Amino acid sequence: MTTTSEVLSPQQLLSFHEDGYLVLPNFVDDGACLTLRERALQLAKDNVPSPQEATIFTADASAQHAADQYFLTSGDKIRCFFEKDAFDENGVLRSEAHLSLNKLGHAMHDLDPVFGAFSRTPQMAAVAQQIGLVDPLLLQSMYIFKQPRIGGEVNSHTDHTFLWTEPQSVIGFWIAIDDATTENGCLWALPGGHRIPVKSRSKLNQSRTATITEVFDKDPYPSEGLVPLEAARGTMVLLNGTLPHRSGPNLSDKPRHAYTVHVIDGQANYLSDNWLQRPHLAMRGFSN
Repeated sequence: MTTTSEVLSPQQLLSFHEDGYLVLPNFVDDGACLTLRERALQLAKDNVPSPQEATIFTADASAQHAADQYFLTSGDKIRCFFEKDAFDENGVLRSEAHLSLNKLGHAMHDLDPVFGAFSRTPQMAAVAQQIGLVDPLLLQSMYIFKQPRIGGEVNSHTDHTFLWTEPQSVIGFWIAIDDATTENGCLWALPGGHRIPVKSRSKLNQSRTATITEVFDKDPYPSEGLVPLEAARGTMVLLNGTLPHRSGPNLSDKPRHAYTVHVIDGQANYLSDNWLQRPHLAMRGFSN
């Protein structure tokens, strides 16, 4: 089994703690990425809802999914979410349904064996240990399609805002399944921005029927100073939960598939009014 000393060097650990992110090229081999890609497309075909039942996922101020029970109850399921530009002005899908999705979420890592094997490797477990997660638990998985021409922009945000623990512990393990470039909507991050106090928290309302936003600081995160994190297939990007990051729209003719697992520390308190709950599926670590 790979030991922690074989994964991240002291310089890489220092970079992660200084910048709030770390780019690790060639972390996953191409074959594993392509296998996951094929499985994601099959899950999309198998689980895609009818357009009448469709939930449109937006990562901008409109948050069209925020009061949608299909979304709010997806924490322990495999569900499909459409891009907002997947439909024409008459509400008709522009392409096949499974090619019009924004993402799959949010429990593939626990419910599908292909995703489970991809998500729980000795290398990922070692990284989690090295960066300080004492009792790492895999909370959420997302397969992002970022479809050609309709893949939507994701505004600058922090993961802690949506997956709140006390103390903050969420880490994003983001893996490029396709090459991610500035043309097809790669990640952008603000070096050192994880030291900025988190500006808001998204949580369930009292009736647990929608999310509301508690604002601590109305000023947006800085728009200057973000750097593109272009990533070849198989690259893993670690993201601190308080790091502001975003991605642009995909206006190219190339897809930008990516896979993210959000991991929290079981020693932290995962709040009961976070939108993502798993009432029928206990969280597990990397080895169980």
